[in-house]
Amino acid sequence: MKVFLRSLLAVLSVVSVAATANVLADAADKESVKAKIETTLKWRVDAIADSPVDGLLQISTENGLFYVSADGTYLLQARVYNLDEEMRNETETALSEMRLDGLKQFDDSYIEFKAEDEQYVVTVFTDTTCGYCRKLHEQIAQYNEEGITVRYLAYPRAGLNSPVYRQMVSVWCSADPKKAMTNAKSGSSVTPNSCDNDIAEQFRFGRKIGVNGTPNIVLSDGSIIPGYQPPEQLLSALKQIAG
Repeated sequence: MKVFLRSLLAVLSVVSVAATANVLADAADKESVKAKIETTLKWRVDAIADSPVDGLLQISTENGLFYVSADGTYLLQARVYNLDEEMRNETETALSEMRLDGLKQFDDSYIEFKAEDEQYVVTVFTDTTCGYCRKLHEQIAQYNEEGITVRYLAYPRAGLNSPVYRQMVSVWCSADPKKAMTNAKSGSSVTPNSCDNDIAEQFRFGRKIGVNGTPNIVLSDGSIIPGYQPPEQLLSALKQIAG
């Protein structure tokens, strides 16, 4: 019996060492692929992990979610659907998790128009000069009446060296950001202001999670609506998510 136990322990030890070696090798391979992407494309890779598809790795970058072959040779921008799970969009599932997790970093940054009887909360990536962003803001009271709290994050479409970026910094740095937001979206002038702010981080995060225009509305489950939605249609979408 003792001989058997010693033999079993020896086998388990070998298996454990082999498993550890495989994990370390796998981690090393991922780091090698990460380094290649960052060196070749000059992109920042925030995370790299196995994907739902054998032979592909999933990478989260400053420019969005991509897939790369395990040897780092091929890069794919694609949507992965699971045929065994009613065509579940695996890419969107991953992005939704990234959005909800990443939004937490801006808890102190939102310009929020809160519903008195709050039932739902949405995050809107906005640009003070975009027509449909202005249309959405004109109806902010109606969204609130429907129980929808609207939180704004900045996404200056013209980039971080543009006049609209500077205007949005002034809005966020204003003594009354809500009033400044309303003034900017009505075409009124905004007093130039500056302060420590994370507008650039808001913009980069939006790009990372698939925002490529404004308004883009992040819903309570992390899904995103690219474009303007009237209050009643947005409420319907939120009710559907809530079940």
